[in-house]
Amino acid sequence: MMEIENNQECFVRLWRRLERTRRLLWEQHQRFCIRNVLKVWFGFDATDDYIWEVCHTATLLLDEDNPLCGLDQLQPPSLYPRKHRELLRAIVAVTMGIGVRKVNLKALDKAYSIAFPNSTPMNVNKKKRP
Repeated sequence: MMEIENNQECFVRLWRRLERTRRLLWEQHQRFCIRNVLKVWFGFDATDDYIWEVCHTATLLLDEDNPLCGLDQLQPPSLYPRKHRELLRAIVAVTMGIGVRKVNLKALDKAYSIAFPNSTPMNVNKKKRP
């Protein structure tokens, strides 16, 4: 099982691994979705309950009655980072057993800029002060 921490170095690894996983699944003609990403990353530890919890935490769960959530096709993380940001945030929170609000968002956003240097930096939680 991969080691997950709540720091910038780990987030950079997760962003890069997410892109490598997208390419791997594309080469294997498999869908790039939450379920397949978690199965590649965690193997047998990615049970239906774990996948459901990640989807529910990331608020990416579309049908609460469907036990097979996480089958929706994801876009490339370098082009559409918002959903992937929530996905990584949920993975860290569920794996570490902490709340979603305890995940270091500044480090997660900065890690995105490091992993994808030619993309527009994410700065979702920027607050302007007079």
